[in-house]
Amino acid sequence: MRNVLFSLCIALGLLGCKSAQTPKNTDSSAMKELVTIMQGHYSSEKQANLDKDYFNISLRMTPIWKSKGHYLFVEQALFNKQDQPYRVRIYKLTQQGDQFISTIYTLKDEKKWIGKWATPEAYDQLSEADIELKDGCEVVLKRLGKNTFEGATGDKTCPSELRGARWANSKVTVTQNTIRSWDQGFDKDGKQVWGATKGGYEFIKM
Repeated sequence: MRNVLFSLCIALGLLGCKSAQTPKNTDSSAMKELVTIMQGHYSSEKQANLDKDYFNISLRMTPIWKSKGHYLFVEQALFNKQDQPYRVRIYKLTQQGDQFISTIYTLKDEKKWIGKWATPEAYDQLSEADIELKDGCEVVLKRLGKNTFEGATGDKTCPSELRGARWANSKVTVTQNTIRSWDQGFDKDGKQVWGATKGGYEFIKM
C-alpha cells in the first residue's frame, strides 16, 4: 500500500511524499560498530589491583531481542559475587543524526533474569511489559573516531534516591576493548553522596 501511494504521489508531482515510502534499515556503520564493541564481559580487576579505592567489578553486556533492534542485557556485580549483581538493566541503542542514545530500562522482576547470559535465548521470554524506562537517565554518545565513543547523561535529568541522592550523573567512554564509566549521585545541595570520587571505573574486556 505504501509503494502504491508513493507511486501515485510521484505521478501527480505531489510534495511531501517521502513519508509514503517503505521504511528502510537506517543503521549506519558507526551504529553497528558501537553495538559490536559494547557487548561482552568486562572486569575492573587491573584498576582494583592498582588502587584499593576501586573494587573488582564484573560487567556483562549480552545482546538480546535482535529482531526488535539493538538491546543489551546488563549485569554489574562484585567479581566474586557475580550471581548477586547490584545492577541489572536493559540498554536500548538507537541513533539520532550523529548522536547515539543508550536508553536505560529497569526490570520489574530482575531476579528472574539474573545469570541468563549463559543461555541468551532465554531472554526471548522477556517482554516489554516486564521493563520500565528510567526517564531522563539515557546516555548520549558521540563517535570520536574508529571504535571510540564518548558521552554522558543530561545535567541533573536522572533522578536518584540512593543514599540520600536527588539525581545521578554518568559519564561513559567506549572503545574496542574497554569501557570507562563514572557514575555519581548528588544530594539537593550538589554534594556527592555515592560513586567513585577520583574518576570512572575502567573495565577491560575479558
